Amino acid sequence: MKKVLVLLVALFALPLSLMAQHTLSGDLRSSETQEILPGASVRLLNAGRAQASDATGQFRFTNLPAGTYRLRITYVGHKALEQEVVLQQDLHLSLQLQDWGLMADEVVVTATRATEQTPTTFTEVSRQELQKQNLGQDIPYLLNLTPSVVSTSDAGAGVGYTGLRIRGSDATRINVTINGIPLNDAESHGTFWVNTPDLASSVDNLQIQRGVGTSTNGAAAFGASLNIQTERLNPEPYGELQLGAGSFNTQRYTVKAGTGLLNKHFAVDARLS
Repeated sequence: MKKVLVLLVALFALPLSLMAQHTLSGDLRSSETQEILPGASVRLLNAGRAQASDATGQFRFTNLPAGTYRLRITYVGHKALEQEVVLQQDLHLSLQLQDWGLMADEVVVTATRATEQTPTTFTEVSRQELQKQNLGQDIPYLLNLTPSVVSTSDAGAGVGYTGLRIRGSDATRINVTINGIPLNDAESHGTFWVNTPDLASSVDNLQIQRGVGTSTNGAAAFGASLNIQTERLNPEPYGELQLGAGSFNTQRYTVKAGTGLLNKHFAVDARLS
C-alpha cells in the first residue's frame, strides 16, 4: 500500500517538475588574459533565445524549463565556444574563450594625394616654386602658369576677390582642402580666397588634381581638387620679416615667428601679413 502511495505522489509531482522554470547564467573571460568579455554573443540554439553579455561579462537566461540546451558563445578575437548544458535546476557557468588571431589580407591606407600610380593627372607645386612668385597675391594667381588653370581678379592685381577655373570648371566644382580640411563654403560650394590673405606665405606645398581625383569631400571634387599643405614643424626658434612694394601703390608686410619645439611636445607659430 505504501509503495502504491509513493508511486501516485511521484506521478502527480512529475508534471510539476516538468513545468518548473530555471535560470541559466554565467560569466565570460579570456583564457589567456583572464579579462572579462563584455558584449559577447550568447545563444541557446535550440531555444531560440539570445543576448549579449553585460559590462561585467555576465549573461542570464530566466524562465527556462528543464532540459538539454545547446549553448553557443562568440566574441571578436576569440574562438567560438559551443557546448551542451543539462538544466535540471538553476545553473551558473564560469566559461573561458580561447584567444584566436585571424590572419587577413593586408589593409592599405591611402592618403588623398595622388601619386605616379594614381589614375589622375596632377601637378605638384613646392614651397620654393611658390616663393619665387609670391608677392602677397592670392593662391589662384600663383597657380596661373600651371596647366589647365585660369585665374581672374576683380581688381586686376591678384589680391582680394580672385577666382580660379581648372579645365573650365568653376569654383563650385573645385574642391579645396587645407591639411585635409575642406575650405569650400558649405552652402555655395565655392572658395572665397579673400578670406585667406597671403596664405602662400604659410604653405609648404600643394597639389592640383585635374578632373575627378582622390578627394573625399563632396560634389566640389568633380572638376578638380586643390590640396594645400601648410608649413611643417620647425624644431628651432625662428623669425622672418618680408617687405614689398609694387605698382598701383601696393605694399606688403609679412612677419613670421616660431618658438620651435618646446619640451619635446609643443610649438607655437604665428604670421601677420
